[in-house]
Amino acid sequence: MLYYVSGPVTVLEPGLAVIDCGGVGYGCRVTAYTAAQLKLNTPTKLYITESIKEDAYDLYGFATREEQRCYELLTAVNGVGPKAALAILSSGGPQNFTLAVMTGDEKMLTAAQGVGKKIAQRIILELKDKIGGSHMELDFSGGPAAAPVQQNSNIVLATAALQELGYSPAEISVALKGADPNASTEDLIRHALRAMVMKG
Repeated sequence: MLYYVSGPVTVLEPGLAVIDCGGVGYGCRVTAYTAAQLKLNTPTKLYITESIKEDAYDLYGFATREEQRCYELLTAVNGVGPKAALAILSSGGPQNFTLAVMTGDEKMLTAAQGVGKKIAQRIILELKDKIGGSHMELDFSGGPAAAPVQQNSNIVLATAALQELGYSPAEISVALKGADPNASTEDLIRHALRAMVMKG
């Protein structure tokens, strides 16, 4: 199982990036979001999701774990294949995809090539609870100062959504520091994702 590939980018084409790992070039299918963060002959690291079939072995590379998690959630929805998942993430990136699901924004999803209204509705229906469900058990650390955070339903929802994308409670707690406690769930997610991108 490949977890990630790391090395210089030797080929960069629409939908494709080749990473040289010790003399072996790994061809990875990528979204426009990931491609925009890559530069030829510059070292990078892509998180890998493998697709193994009888007649094909494809690697899907993502610049962040967040985008990889979104891709895996999308392809778990009946009727959404790798091509549609990549198109959705290419058209809006993982942040806008998350917001589209949580706010029921079909237009953002149907803006992706090959994604119709029925598929968009199914994605929202199946993933809304997974991404923004408040049923998830939250583990805030940091002592008494964390108590007010638990009482704010928007922060709880934002934290649940970020946990579903693969971030730990500790990472989320740090990323939400300084956020407006009265902000909407969507704005809180934006704040946290922006903080995590800046961090690393």
